[in-house]
Amino acid sequence: MKRPIKVTPKKKRGRPATGRDPHVTSRMPQRLIEKVEAWAAANATGRSEAIRRLVERGLAAGAKAGPAQRLRAARAAELATKAIEKIIDPAAAPPEERAQRRRRLTRGPSEFLEDRIDLPKAKGK
Repeated sequence: MKRPIKVTPKKKRGRPATGRDPHVTSRMPQRLIEKVEAWAAANATGRSEAIRRLVERGLAAGAKAGPAQRLRAARAAELATKAIEKIIDPAAAPPEERAQRRRRLTRGPSEFLEDRIDLPKAKGK
């Protein structure tokens, strides 16, 4: 009786796969690459691992940036209010009108409020 022929799959050419994660390619200026390599050397790691760690740190820091941005915005509004107070003539308008002008200058015209990216969108829109 004849033995059945065993068929083995052909070997693929090229380098075998090294991992399951997808390969991502990006372009960076030489100056940035040098900074990444310096960071990698300081942290005893390779360039790829350094890029992964730095991206993870950047994403983690980006998630925490909300309160800091609000503080900067509040500080900017405060400085703008002080600058406007110096410009507005106290004898020219009553206090209510000066306050209204200040609000309008710091918040911007109502026509542009819906286009501002630094303000939350209204729930109905």
